[in-house]
Amino acid sequence: MNKFMRHMIIFTKIVETGSITAAARDLGVGKSVISQHLKALEEELEVLLLRRSTRQLLLTPIGAEFFERCKRISALVDEAWDVARVSQIEPKGSVKISSPHALIEPVVSPAIGHLVSIYPDLVPTILANDGSVDLFETGADIAIHLGGLPSSDYKQRRIGSLKKVLCASPTYIQNHDLNITQLIKNPSLLHKCDYVANIWEGKSIHYTLEHSSSSHSIDVSMKASRFNDSVHSVIAMVKAGAGMALIPEFMFENFQRKGELENVYPGYTLSAVPVYAVHNYGSTPPLNTTICTDFIERQLRKIT
Repeated sequence: MNKFMRHMIIFTKIVETGSITAAARDLGVGKSVISQHLKALEEELEVLLLRRSTRQLLLTPIGAEFFERCKRISALVDEAWDVARVSQIEPKGSVKISSPHALIEPVVSPAIGHLVSIYPDLVPTILANDGSVDLFETGADIAIHLGGLPSSDYKQRRIGSLKKVLCASPTYIQNHDLNITQLIKNPSLLHKCDYVANIWEGKSIHYTLEHSSSSHSIDVSMKASRFNDSVHSVIAMVKAGAGMALIPEFMFENFQRKGELENVYPGYTLSAVPVYAVHNYGSTPPLNTTICTDFIERQLRKIT
């Protein structure tokens, strides 16, 4: 970039306002500052741009030609500035959001759908991702993440929490003679059961379930033997009788009402898992990022 860009813009302002005094007033600086920039510009170019008298400034022929080009540069700078400022006034343009499958349909999609109905110039892309957060790899502006990141340069904002339920189909519970009283006394009975895991959970499953109205807790340890890459495929396998799984409580409740799933430990849930919106914009995220996060947070709190 030309290091004399500022000098060129100040030169343009001098010509447009008609004097060094007027240019200084418009730019909010001293007259000496304006004079110094003009002098430095002429010395660098080794040409006289303006003839000065006590009453007026006159462009030299090369000064007039130089002014026309500087004027275009100044206009582009003003336009770039205005576009950037407007982008922080009203959401517009592209924004990419990464989210676990479990939250896309009930949370992210309706939240962003409502947002674009208000701001139609916003162009969102929603990506399903149950894996680790990598904003560089996905190109996402925002990643919705369950649980905090252990260590990261990303900025995290907690937008809510959700609970999970250990569930199975009524047929699976009946076929394996799973009795709540026995399971509370001896959680190791679950070792003989099948666990349907999302890939990110790994093979060794260790969770602590807590009772909703007492301080009692149960440590659950199982070995996963069925694996999927989304919560929807996990649920489909569990409903079909392939085993049990931990799924979000708000999703479980719907299937429970239909008689398709049952809580293996009625009254017990996994302690609340925090939900974070993650970005890589430091302390000043763009408006698109901020307002999308606001709408997602609002929708998440509605369903949990």
